[in-house]
Amino acid sequence: MKEYRFRADGDNNQIRIDKCLADNYEELSRSYIQKLIKDGMVSINGKKCKASTAVNEGDDISFTVPDAVIPDIVPEDIKLDILYEDEDVIVINKPKGMVVHPAPGHYSGTLVNALMYHCRDLSGINGVLRPGIVHRIDRDTTGVLIACKNDRAHEIIAAQLKEHSIDREYYAIVYGNLPDDKGSIDAPVGRDKKDRKKMAVNYENGKKAVTDYEVLERFGKYTYIKCILKTGRTHQIRVHMTSINHPLLGDTVYSDHKSPFNLTGQTLHAGTLGFSHPSTGERMILKAELPEYFEHLLEVLRMKRENGTI
Repeated sequence: MKEYRFRADGDNNQIRIDKCLADNYEELSRSYIQKLIKDGMVSINGKKCKASTAVNEGDDISFTVPDAVIPDIVPEDIKLDILYEDEDVIVINKPKGMVVHPAPGHYSGTLVNALMYHCRDLSGINGVLRPGIVHRIDRDTTGVLIACKNDRAHEIIAAQLKEHSIDREYYAIVYGNLPDDKGSIDAPVGRDKKDRKKMAVNYENGKKAVTDYEVLERFGKYTYIKCILKTGRTHQIRVHMTSINHPLLGDTVYSDHKSPFNLTGQTLHAGTLGFSHPSTGERMILKAELPEYFEHLLEVLRMKRENGTI
């Protein structure tokens, strides 16, 4: 059982306690924090609270995270494309269609099921359904993802995520011809007010989100870009590119376009992940090559461009 304690500052004033803790401890999901509150594990000035309780500047907030228990998740012998592994971390090139952690409707075939089979130990900080998981990428997004094998490594990597010192480069194909070769989108991302299952640019309740992008290749109706995440919000690239009217090719959630290509989900690949090793401090840069479907799609677009059919 681990005890946490901090004093709320001006940035936390009049924010719901569940959001306040999620903002300050990004390694813990908001739903997990809400469960801790419901179980009476969170206190403000020594008193139990509700998830909706507002925090005031100067409040003394404390909460307890129970020791991880063995989750009722079956380890599965699923082949992993391992880019790097040691006693602290394992870095995976996640394939398209793989869910990162178990959730309703996806209790098997996930990355967690595979990790539990492959690794003897995984960190337990992020709850029993997400052992080892410190961050995630969407089911249909491919590429580099790091998992942690112990709580110390998890805390250090999570701190790097929080302070935005982890380098993340993504590759995407978007609809339309971007007007500039380079750009930056600085717009807060939060829950969509009209559809809570989606994210959106939300200036009232969103978190700061910044995405830099660079055009790599143009195809008339489509543009191949590199995105550099300055922050890591849920669906950040998908939401940001949609917000400037250039949604990702194949994205059926944030785009109304019908793709003429046979795609499953958005065309998005996490190509590079850079972090400081939790034990040695060495700067690690891990890269994952574009998946076959992505490379093939680029070749098709190049051929269409040469033939003048795009």
